[in-house]
Amino acid sequence: MTRHRAQLGEEHTRTVNRIHKRLEDANLKLGSVATDIMGASGRAMIQAIIEGEEDARKLADMAQGPLRGKIPELEKALEGHVTEHHRFMLRLLWKQLISQEELMAELNTRIEEATRPFVPQQEQLVEVPGIQRRVTEVILAEVGAEVTPFPSDAQLASWAGVCPGNEESAGKRRTGRIRPGNRWLRQALVQAAWAASRSPNSYLGAQYRRLAARRGRKRALMAVAHSILVIVYHLLKSGRRYADLGSDFFDRLHAKRLTRYYTKRLEGLGYSVTLEPNAA
Repeated sequence: MTRHRAQLGEEHTRTVNRIHKRLEDANLKLGSVATDIMGASGRAMIQAIIEGEEDARKLADMAQGPLRGKIPELEKALEGHVTEHHRFMLRLLWKQLISQEELMAELNTRIEEATRPFVPQQEQLVEVPGIQRRVTEVILAEVGAEVTPFPSDAQLASWAGVCPGNEESAGKRRTGRIRPGNRWLRQALVQAAWAASRSPNSYLGAQYRRLAARRGRKRALMAVAHSILVIVYHLLKSGRRYADLGSDFFDRLHAKRLTRYYTKRLEGLGYSVTLEPNAA
């Protein structure tokens, strides 16, 4: 069910993109003003366009919340040329979109019923930065509430496909590409890693920023996804609650080295540096 929901989510995204393309084809630049054309304001405007409304002022006046501050821009963006063909295609795509959302809602209800026996594990996992309820459902569906089939976190990471490869020949490492694994679990972990990367006061956020500066965003995301899976493994195995190491973990880990580095930097800029530790 979680796999089918993921596929429906991908189809839903493609349908939204097609609706956006039809609007652009009619010279309606709603996406250039509204951040999300599928928000409450965008949905109301699109439905009105499908029903035959052509007045840009009336369409712009349907804006809600902060978008009402952009009504003049909306009026210009909604001055297009909508033909009957555009309305037919938008009507067709809108029905498809509503059908997909209804199916996803039905799946969500069924998945929630199936995961009720595992509420303690879900409450345990959502404490990890980046992990939301939907990610816990994927973890429970793919890995299970018991991680005993995996002797170690390294074997679980290898099975999921979130660990670097180790292809060597004649003592030279040829590539470090990740190996094929469970793509459904890997997809959920990367989504969780992306959410965790935005947390300013967590270990995972600090890990992402540290690696992204040196190795790039994609590799940093995969490394954070690997860390999340290792955390999940030990939480499910031990039954303990999550305790964050803190965003300053790496600074504390290499405190002396950082002290020498920044002291030399300041001295190189012409300053005389005297260090005095603060009182405990």
